[in-house]
Amino acid sequence: MIKETHKFQRKELQLKSLLEITQAINENQSEAVLLNIFKFTCLVHLNIKALILYVAKEGAFENKISHGVKGNVPKLISTDQVLDEKSTGELRLELEEQYSFAELETYLPVYHKDKMLAILFLKRKDLSLDLDLNFTQALTNILVVALENKRFARKQLEQEILNREVAIASQVQQMLFPAELPIDKELKAKVTYLPHSMVGGDYYDLIRKSKDEVYFCIADVSGKGISAALLMSNFQAALRTLLRSDADLEMVVKQLNYTLFENTNGERFITFFLGYFNFKTRELSYVNAGHNPPLLYREGADKGENLDAGTTILGAFDELPFLEIGKREGLNNFSLHLYTDGLTEAMNPTGEEFGEERLEKFVSKNGGLDPDDFHRKFLKKINSFSKNVPLRDDLTLLSLKFQ
Repeated sequence: MIKETHKFQRKELQLKSLLEITQAINENQSEAVLLNIFKFTCLVHLNIKALILYVAKEGAFENKISHGVKGNVPKLISTDQVLDEKSTGELRLELEEQYSFAELETYLPVYHKDKMLAILFLKRKDLSLDLDLNFTQALTNILVVALENKRFARKQLEQEILNREVAIASQVQQMLFPAELPIDKELKAKVTYLPHSMVGGDYYDLIRKSKDEVYFCIADVSGKGISAALLMSNFQAALRTLLRSDADLEMVVKQLNYTLFENTNGERFITFFLGYFNFKTRELSYVNAGHNPPLLYREGADKGENLDAGTTILGAFDELPFLEIGKREGLNNFSLHLYTDGLTEAMNPTGEEFGEERLEKFVSKNGGLDPDDFHRKFLKKINSFSKNVPLRDDLTLLSLKFQ
């Protein structure tokens, strides 16, 4: 009769334990609350005096609960240190000498679909009474699966937030680019923009200030993602404000550098090329701030010219250490090809880069073509070279034909 009463009491306690943990899960309690409820359920309702719970986490088992244990136990156990002999039912841990589980009586591995999710180490309160290992294992399984579901839901939420941020950054970036490029008897422009991901770090622009004046630029910001897109957005706003004023190229570039350094404390930088052409005087002025030198091709020439005069990258110093304004005069029929390093760093299957030499040869041969034809031939050339090897960075090519 006493045995039956004890059995009945144990079942009652087990049901109470099960109710408490499932109710907490249904109420979507935090991980910390679930672990506390599980710990006190084991200590109060079950015949357990000490316990340690390790839960699987990215190639290791993390110590989530440790109660009533005096010895030194690890915070993390690598999955390589856990040898699960399923044929014999034995679990062996290969731990460093300073760690020991000797004071605990037994362990319970917890599985879900053949994957070990947790290990529970136990010590009884009353040595004359047995542990109900089946129920304890079932209760642990409920807890661990709930924790796994929480982790999965958290990752899913983080991914959704990231996707939203990327979508916003992509929209911001698209707003930076000019809605349309000029196609008229004086100037024809064409761009090829191949982002490495949804949000790139490249920027190009073309601003017709008046009938006789045009500004054009290309830039590449360090970093990627929403922060890079927002930084480039601020950069574009500052650039356009300066170009609406009467500031010359030197003032524009110095002010852009100061603004960028002030906003980022020298932790982010931008490579930048800014050009200005006057249709009346036929003079080109430019500043190259650490960017890949654009190529100037004069109609009938044997090869293109590198436009590399300027300064260092923007944002690295509070004041630019040097600055040179590049000039070309007496320009009539000519083309300009501006690009970012994603173009020259495109690779083929053997790991060889496309490089500046191939680009310069291509421009020497095709530089005077109509921009549409130039880009069509160039895409065919670089696709033939890369043979579908994915880009490592954003690729931007902006071609301007002045007539």
